[in-house]
Amino acid sequence: MHIEWDEAGCLCPVGDLFNYAAPGEETNGFENAGSIYGSSLQNSDTHLESLTDGGYNEAIAAYCFYARRNYRKGEQVLLSYGTYTNLELLEQYGFLLNENPNDKVFIPLEPRIYSCSSWPKESMYIQEYGKPSYALLSGMRLWATPPHQRRSLGRLAYSGSQLSMENELSVMEWISEHCCRILNNLPTTIEEDNLLLSTIDQAKSLLEPVEMTKLLCSFGREARAFLEENDLQKDKNGVNSVLSSKIRRPMDRWRLAVQWRIKYKGTLIDCISNCNEIINSLSSQNDLTKRTEQYVQST
Repeated sequence: MHIEWDEAGCLCPVGDLFNYAAPGEETNGFENAGSIYGSSLQNSDTHLESLTDGGYNEAIAAYCFYARRNYRKGEQVLLSYGTYTNLELLEQYGFLLNENPNDKVFIPLEPRIYSCSSWPKESMYIQEYGKPSYALLSGMRLWATPPHQRRSLGRLAYSGSQLSMENELSVMEWISEHCCRILNNLPTTIEEDNLLLSTIDQAKSLLEPVEMTKLLCSFGREARAFLEENDLQKDKNGVNSVLSSKIRRPMDRWRLAVQWRIKYKGTLIDCISNCNEIINSLSSQNDLTKRTEQYVQST
């Protein structure tokens, strides 16, 4: 557990038993909150505004955990460790969430895009389900604005407003094309990853090591590399290593990595779809406007 006076943290009995619940959009205040430790919430007001549900309380010299709602007997108590992306959860805690409101996909941007606004880099990302963040849209709108107009239009951009139809089209087209390039440069597709995930699950269900090795060997280079790394190739007598927990553990980690890849690519694909939907809508409006103007001029 995190403690202020030692970066290594501390061991806390029971503390590692709670599964994670991502902080939702509403993070201020607890509804009927109470301390799991058993003490009152006095002298622990700092936790009311916190995104984490635990911390060392100097007033009572104890590490306390706080529930954000009342739990009934038999329910699982879930605590928030803080706002983490799926990649951070995977790297630090060894799991990821199918639904994570704090998940983010950072796409590489040119330095001149960052320099067009005062938004910090960490605020410019693609959210779960493919929606560009507020800061990313704001910064991109300024970048797509002619330099001599950026100062006069800056207030509108920072307030989250669209600057013009042409500007919005340019932004959406750039984001969509950029996400496409990222996907095309990745070594595998989301379809291949889904097939690999299914193959891993199938391999884990096999009881015979020989069958599992044969199945993975037939899949591709990544699967064969996994077998070689974990000494699962056939020995001189053609007998495979015993399929044990020692092998299942790296298989579980491999599966989690593939899961993360699928989520990452899915977010990029959703972003392309969202951008293209906006592009089609704006293009239709633009065509209608032009036809209306032409009609007015002709009459």
